[in-house]
Amino acid sequence: MCGRYSLIPKTTKGRSRAAKLVKQYLQEAHYNAAPSQALPVVTGQEPDKLQLFSWGLQPFWAKDAKAVKRSINARAETLAEKPSFRKLLTSKRCLVPADGFFEWQVTGQGKVPFRLMLKSEELFTFAGLWDEWADRNTGEVLHTFTIITTEANDVVKPIHDRMPVLLTPEAEELWLNGNETQAGLLSLLVPYSAEEMKAYAVSPLLNSPAHNVPEVLNSL
Repeated sequence: MCGRYSLIPKTTKGRSRAAKLVKQYLQEAHYNAAPSQALPVVTGQEPDKLQLFSWGLQPFWAKDAKAVKRSINARAETLAEKPSFRKLLTSKRCLVPADGFFEWQVTGQGKVPFRLMLKSEELFTFAGLWDEWADRNTGEVLHTFTIITTEANDVVKPIHDRMPVLLTPEAEELWLNGNETQAGLLSLLVPYSAEEMKAYAVSPLLNSPAHNVPEVLNSL
């Protein structure tokens, strides 16, 4: 799964659509982005706009905000099989900008958090799905998203058996393309090249989402 990531606008570099939007519009640094927080996404409907959606998919059909458990991740292998995700795959895809993500390695001394990122340290995006849910009592509309995961590559595998789907700038454009076929979309949901990634152990400060500080990125 993917349960934490980082996005730091002041150090953003990259050539993708999302990188340009983050550098231009995002002010707040997310050193320890966590579920339920309002975080930046780019949707296929508004590809030139950075929007803030809540992390954890709230399906439109839920009767109330606590009726179902919100999904922070969706498995690539079963997207086309599950009705709730299959419809979103067709019409509500998004990019989730990040510059690193975190996983915990189980060791004899306990769980050790690791940061995983591109060797170039450029911004990338996760493949995501989004939805909107309206409160029947107040009319308030909640926009939420989930991050798609796939099997781990050789960099992530020693730490965790799953990883988020990272998209190249070219894949980003295909993911947001409203005319792309389902087969074409599913073909993008594969492990990122291990040769282009790196990992390092970070401070246990990361364990609490309350710690949204630069120190969580410090190497052990």
